[in-house]
Amino acid sequence: MAGWHVVVPAIADYEVRRELNRAGKVFGLARLDAFNSLVPDRYLPLSDEALKLAASLWARARQGGRPTADPRELDCDVIVAAQTLSLGLPPDRIVVATTNPRHLSHFVSADT
Repeated sequence: MAGWHVVVPAIADYEVRRELNRAGKVFGLARLDAFNSLVPDRYLPLSDEALKLAASLWARARQGGRPTADPRELDCDVIVAAQTLSLGLPPDRIVVATTNPRHLSHFVSADT
């Protein structure tokens, strides 16, 4: 789509990569690496700034009665949202493609 830039947050790469590793999908891992490196700046590393923002978003969601995961879990949805917000783009320029838009849409625009 013209004008769109696909970004792969590190935490999303982790979630896909761990399953490819578990299943022994060597070709799938190679394809993931190729996809991430095909376009400059496609892969978005996880920064301290994004992690701090994720912790703040997580706390606000809990305080507001909108938990997005069990309190003992690493809440990847909040980390994806924080990584997305850390790009500094206007909210109307961001859409997170996900199979779980319900949790992400608390923080950023999300769709399947």
